[in-house]
Amino acid sequence: MARPLRASLAGVVLLGLAGGGWVLLRDEPPAVTVGPVTTGTVPVTMGDVAQRRQVNGTITYDGAYSVNGGGGVVTRLPRIGATITRGHALYEADGRKVPLMYGPRPAWRPFTLGMTSGPDVEQLERNLRALGHTGFTVDRHYSLSTYHAVRRWQHDARLPVTGTVPLGQVVFLPGPLRVSGHDARPGTAATGVVLHGTSATPVVSVRLDPAMAPSIRRGDKVVVTLPDGRTRKGKVVRISAVAVAVPGEQGDQAQSAVPITIRLTGKPVKTLDQALVPVDITVDQRKSVLTVPIVALLAQPGGKFAVVTVAGSRRTTVPVETGLFDETTGVVEVSGVEEGAQVEVPGP
Repeated sequence: MARPLRASLAGVVLLGLAGGGWVLLRDEPPAVTVGPVTTGTVPVTMGDVAQRRQVNGTITYDGAYSVNGGGGVVTRLPRIGATITRGHALYEADGRKVPLMYGPRPAWRPFTLGMTSGPDVEQLERNLRALGHTGFTVDRHYSLSTYHAVRRWQHDARLPVTGTVPLGQVVFLPGPLRVSGHDARPGTAATGVVLHGTSATPVVSVRLDPAMAPSIRRGDKVVVTLPDGRTRKGKVVRISAVAVAVPGEQGDQAQSAVPITIRLTGKPVKTLDQALVPVDITVDQRKSVLTVPIVALLAQPGGKFAVVTVAGSRRTTVPVETGLFDETTGVVEVSGVEEGAQVEVPGP
């Protein structure tokens, strides 16, 4: 006996047609209704575009400096992270402050009447002037007026007032020192390296792939995204001529990299030392060129592009030649359309 049809044709409706045929109607999902695509227009504008490459960088501080002791016993050290400026003590030895002065040359001899003239004397006099002491000429000669200016400075700094500066009484560094570590402890001899640090200038350190390094130049502009999401402009100030080895991950073979240094512009950055940040380096730039939003481009056969211009109700597909793509601002350099023409872009 045949089984009931409805048991074997569950979910299927059988319709009889004239002529003896059958049509099977299955349960189909409803068709998806797609609404009309909204578009808008923007004008072709004249502007600047830049091609950038993004790399990873680390915020740190420029330079590396060591402070050598001038004898005696260390009696006080500054806290790590403190920034020492001109005229303030880098450390204390035998209970006396050893102040910082600015200059590229380290002290190599005592300053006293009768010494031969030299650039170190001029360096000392520039610091005396910057600290507010006058009555002498800034030159290379340790004159009697320099002697009296030194006495006034020593009095104000609460140092022995002698008019001479013995070797080790001051330390010359290129600028303010941000203390990053102690190499001696209070109670130990103030000889050799007492402490070390960096400048107070924040920079971004980047290790470039050697294949990318030839395309980077000193002065190239960059945009750095800080950990809090803010962006800061900067420029490349140093590119190492020597590659360094970078350890590989999880036992991989070490890779080589080219260190570069980026200096930020504007106000000093307050952020975590050693924070990782993305860096967009400008490797090419065009000024005063025609631009459209990248989203206005329509791909064409053969790797070409076009845009749709809109004039009233008339829409025209116009082939364009593209130049630099500025992915940061979302625009692209084009030719083949006129400034002010309205081009179609996807709507919101």
